[in-house]
Amino acid sequence: MSPDELVYLGILAASIPVGFLFRYLSPSVKQGAALLLGLSITIATCHIHTLHSLVTVIGTWIIIKSSWRNAPALSLSWTFVYLLFFRLVTWFGLPQPTPFSNAVQLLLTLKMVSLANEVHSFHMEKKKEVSSFAKSPIIGGLSQEPSLYDILSYSYCYVGIMTGPFFRFQTYVDWLRQPRPLALPGWEPCLQRLKLVPVYGALFLAVNSVFPLNYVRTEDFLNENFFYRFFYMIAIFFIFRMRFYSAWCGAEAGCISAGLGCYPEKALPKPGGGPTVNYSPDPSAEETYNFKTIQNIDCYNTDFCVKVRHGMRYWNMTVQWWLHHYIYPNAPFKSYTLRAGWTMFISAYWHGLHAGYYLSFLTIPLCIAAESAMEASVRAKLGPRGQNIFDWVHWFLKMRAYDYMCMGFVLLKASDTIDYWMSIYFIMHVIAVGCIIVGRVLKGGKREGRKGDKDEKKEGEKIEDAKDKAGDKTD
Repeated sequence: MSPDELVYLGILAASIPVGFLFRYLSPSVKQGAALLLGLSITIATCHIHTLHSLVTVIGTWIIIKSSWRNAPALSLSWTFVYLLFFRLVTWFGLPQPTPFSNAVQLLLTLKMVSLANEVHSFHMEKKKEVSSFAKSPIIGGLSQEPSLYDILSYSYCYVGIMTGPFFRFQTYVDWLRQPRPLALPGWEPCLQRLKLVPVYGALFLAVNSVFPLNYVRTEDFLNENFFYRFFYMIAIFFIFRMRFYSAWCGAEAGCISAGLGCYPEKALPKPGGGPTVNYSPDPSAEETYNFKTIQNIDCYNTDFCVKVRHGMRYWNMTVQWWLHHYIYPNAPFKSYTLRAGWTMFISAYWHGLHAGYYLSFLTIPLCIAAESAMEASVRAKLGPRGQNIFDWVHWFLKMRAYDYMCMGFVLLKASDTIDYWMSIYFIMHVIAVGCIIVGRVLKGGKREGRKGDKDEKKEGEKIEDAKDKAGDKTD
C-alpha cells in the first residue's frame, strides 16, 4: 500500500471509535466538534490547498445569499468551473494539489450543489405556504436557510470528508438534532458492515501482488496470448472492487458509529437522499432503524445483478442519487440513452480530466442500448427456462463489460486505454454493437420497434422505482 493509502486507512479506522464518542455530545457541541475535527484533518492533509475548498464554500454561500432562485444552476456552474481551475492550477504557476485535497474537493462539489438545491426548494415551498396559507408537505425539506457557520460545518464535517458517502445538508441537520442518539443502533450494524472488510482487504493485497496494473503498459504484456490479456482485465476489476469495497464499507461504518443517516425504516430512506415519506416518531412504539441513507455500496448486487444499468445503481450509490436528481433530469436530451450518456459525461468530468474516464463512462450508454435491444428482441420471446439462460449470459457479459470499462478508469491515459482495448480487439465494443444490430434485425417490424423504444425510455425514466422493486435481491 502507498503512504497515501495508509493515511486514508488511518483516518477511516480512527473515525469509527470517534463516532461513538460524538453520540454523547449536545447538538451545538457536536456541530462545533465535527467542524473542528474535519477542518483539522483537511489542513493536516491538504495544507495550503485547503484554500481551494474554502473558496468553493464561500463562493456557494455568496450565490445562495445573492440569488437563491438561480442558485441550483449557478452553484453547479461555479463548482464545476472551479473544478477545472483546481485541476489546471499548475498552468497558472500554482502548486499541484495533493490527492487528499482532490478527494475533499470532489465531495465538496456534490455537497454545495445539493445545498443550493435544498435552499432553492426551501424558498419555493415558503412562497407556496404564504400563497396557500397551508403548510407544505415537502419531505425532508429545510426548516430555515442555513447560515455561513452552518454551511462551513456541513462542508467540513469530519464524517466522510475524504471518502464519502455523500449526504444532504438535511441529513446533516437531522444528525445534529437526534433526540436520543445513544438509543439508536450502533455496534451491531457497524460490526455487520465491517465483518467482510478484512476479507476484501486481504483479497486486494493478494491479487494486486500477482496482477500489477503497470504490467499492462509494457511490451511484454502485449506479447502475451489473447486469453491472458483478456483475463487480466477481470483480475484488475476484481482488485478495483476489493479496494473500494474495503474503503466504502469502512466509511459507512464511520457514519454508523456516529449515528449519521439513521432513520426509521418506515421513512423509506434512499442512499444519498434520505427519507422519501413523511414520518413522525412514535414514543410508544419500538422503532426499527436502518442506515440506507449513507449506504454507498451494495457489494452482493454489484457483483450479481444482471444488468449494466442496475450495476451502476449498486455502486457509489449516494453519488448515483446525486447524478439522478441533479444532472439526469436537466440533460439537454429527451432520449433515455442520450440522457444517460450526458449523465455519464458529467460523471467523468467530476472524476477528472483523464481521457480514460471519458472512454469508460461513455461506453456505458452503448452497453445499455445493447442490453435493451436484446431484451426487447430476444428475452421477451423466450420461455422461463430460456429467460433464465439468457439472464446468466447477460450477467456474464455485464461483468465483462465492467471489467473492460474499468481498464480505462485505472489506466487513465487515452493511449494506454486504447492500446489495451486494441490488444483484445475492442471485444466488448464489438459485442455491444453486434447486440444492437441483432436486436434491430429481430425486432420484427416498425410497430414493435416503437414499443421497444418506448419500453426502454420508460425503464430509464423509472429506474429508481425498478431498483426499489428489485431491492436487495439479485435480478
